[in-house]
Amino acid sequence: MHKQQDMHSRVEEALDKVRPALRADGGDARVVACDEENGSVSIQMLGACKGCPLSQLDFVYAIESLIRREVPEVREIVAV
Repeated sequence: MHKQQDMHSRVEEALDKVRPALRADGGDARVVACDEENGSVSIQMLGACKGCPLSQLDFVYAIESLIRREVPEVREIVAV
């Protein structure tokens, strides 16, 4: 019997789709917290992404939109 993946695992899988592009520029992102009860996810930008002025655009247009599309029960995504 296949067990349904939890929200955290599905968010990680979504991030895996953008990680190659982030890593190509010397950065990355990680899930800091994932609250399935209220649908909240906290993401931390790492490496070169942490101080890059464009990281907020990457966060909103790449990471946030991808997570919302892949894991529709996520209601809030916060950059920490």
